[in-house]
Formats: sequence, structure tokens, C-alpha cells
Amino acid sequence: MGNSIQHLADGVHLIASAKTWIEGKAIQQLHHTASLPGMRRVAGMPDLHPGRGYPVGAAFFSIGRLYPALIGNDIGCGMALWQTSLPRTKYSASKLEKNLGNIDGPLESHWQERIASLGLPYSGYETALGTIGGGNHFAELQTLDAIYVPAMLESAGLDKSKLLLLVHSGSRGFGQAILQRHVETHNHQGLEEGSSACADYLAQHEAALRYAHANRQLIARRMLERLRAEGDCLLDIDHNLLSCETINGETGWLHRKGATPATQGLVVIPGSRGDYSYLVKPLPSANSLFTLAHGAGRKWMRSECKERLASRYKLQQLSRTVLGSHVICDDRELIYEEAPEAYKNIETVIDSLQSAGLIEPVARLKPVLTYKTRRESNSCC
Repeated sequence: MGNSIQHLADGVHLIASAKTWIEGKAIQQLHHTASLPGMRRVAGMPDLHPGRGYPVGAAFFSIGRLYPALIGNDIGCGMALWQTSLPRTKYSASKLEKNLGNIDGPLESHWQERIASLGLPYSGYETALGTIGGGNHFAELQTLDAIYVPAMLESAGLDKSKLLLLVHSGSRGFGQAILQRHVETHNHQGLEEGSSACADYLAQHEAALRYAHANRQLIARRMLERLRAEGDCLLDIDHNLLSCETINGETGWLHRKGATPATQGLVVIPGSRGDYSYLVKPLPSANSLFTLAHGAGRKWMRSECKERLASRYKLQQLSRTVLGSHVICDDRELIYEEAPEAYKNIETVIDSLQSAGLIEPVARLKPVLTYKTRRESNSCC
């Protein structure tokens, strides 16, 4: 094992270097999850932080039972990276911000034909398609700031002379409704493999994954339309999902909560809204349950952010970052909750993964404009 892979207990691993800040409560939740019936192994990533009963930034492998509560309410949440036709030297953040306008509301009527062509099953949340949501969701225009493996970048179809678009969103209220129905009926006991309840959840889970992928596509195309640009999707990978996998000869259920699959090609691991993101090549390993971090990971609870930061920053200051990028967030609470200081340093996350032998950095991406919300208040789902 690399020097960043810590063995905490039988079946419990943590990918973190000595410099990685991990809250004790997150470790407690990791151990608790490892004790669930049928659970074989759990692995915490360097972005591990406490969640609602279960940790975020971790993967969980079980046999015979699966646990919808481990996936959480935003089934299919993930990252999509698009190559745009926007020249990086032609557009300023201010001009992009003005042209983008407000994309919080439902898609306009001319989008209905495209939505229909996606063939999505009815969810009841059709009006939320093409919207980002609240919490840590965002859409961000970026530039290629540093290139480590030029050949790999070229083969992936990235153009350093053009802006990139990274979209982070999920299944919106649809995933929340699925989890709520499950918990009301089954609490947190999990579902027995092969049962009718298990089959029902898996069908709903698949529908939510399709919704989330469609949502990210529509967000990207909506933004490109506003910016009068074209674009191609280079990757789209979920980090809240359940999959049937075989690990070390055992076939079971791999749960990922805020954890990116390392088996689907290149992935983006973003920092906070005032930090860099990294495009990396995964080096899949059973030690990490074939999983990587999905981002920087929270350092502070949302409830404490405004109190910590209000005396240091005015709202206008939080809409600009140390990297020179702009942040669109008119929600006065959310802009404090999502401040860079509330997150871990992305460098420590990347260093931990690299020293554990789990990734090869390909490029570093720099934010230009981050869109979160034009609304004064917003839902987290």
C-alpha cells in the first residue's frame, strides 16, 4: 500500500496523508457504516467529511444487502466536463456573467422537443430539468492552467485555446423523493438482495441516474445557448450511485457517496469555488474500492460558516476569488456556506491520491466564472 493508505480496522481503510484534515466525526461514521449487516469493506477518501448519519467522500462494499441511505438523496449527482468553442482570450468573466443572465428557472418552451428526445421516464420533477440546484452544486467555466501530460490531454479532445465547462449537479428533487419513500417504508435497515423491495429501488435508482445525466446535459446546453457557443461533452461521471461489482473474488454492492468511480476513464476532481480543479487519470485499485475523491470536501459545517466569515468578508468580496474568477451566488447564506475557506485545500486531496498510487494528474483547471444561483434563497437538493 502507498503511504497515504491507512488501515484503521479490519475492513476499514482511509486514503489520506498526514497533511489531510479529517474530522473525527467522519471517522466515527466510517466505522459505524463498516458495522452494518453484510458490509465487507469501507474506504474513506481524502475529502471525507461527516454527513447525515453516514460519511460523505467514501465507498462501501456489501454482500447480500444494499443500503439506499448510503447513496443519499441526490442519486446520480456527478461531474460533466464539456469542451466549448469559446476562445479563452476573447471573453472576460464580466462579459460572460452578463451574457449568461439567470438560469435558475424552468427551461423555456423551445427546449421541450430536446427533453422529449431524451426518453426519460416520468418523474414528477420535469420542471427542474436544466437547473443546477443549491448546496455545493455549480456550473463553472474554466481554462487549462497547467498541462502535465500533453499527449493524454490531446487524445481526450481538450483544446487549451478554448474555455471548458464543468457542471456539477444531480437528480434534484427526484432523488430526494426516492430516498424519502424508502426511509418511510424501510427506515435505514437496507434491502435484501433479490427481494421485490430491492428490485423496486434499483429501478428507481436507474431512473434517477438517467435524470441526473440528462440534467447536466441540459444545464450545459442551456449555458452554451446563452453564450452563443457550441460544445462537446468529454466525460460525465456520477459520484452518488450504487453498482453491482466483483472485488477480490466477491460479488456484491458498491455504494459510493461523494466518491468518484476510478474505472470510467479520466475524471475531474474540483476544488472549492476559489481553487483549482484537476483532471486526472485514475489508476484503479481494490485498496480504494476502485474509487477516488469527488472534490475538496467540506472542512466546516454549513451552520458555522457565516459566523466565521461575516466579519472578514462582505458579500461583494465573496463574489470574487483570489484566482481572479467571478462567483454568481445571490443567496446570502449560501455564498458564505460555499466560501473557499469552508473547504479543504484541493492540493492535499490530490497529493494523498497520488502518493497512494491512485491517480496520475493530467492537467490543472482554473476557474473563470462559477454559476451557483441568481436567487436570494435556494433549495439544497
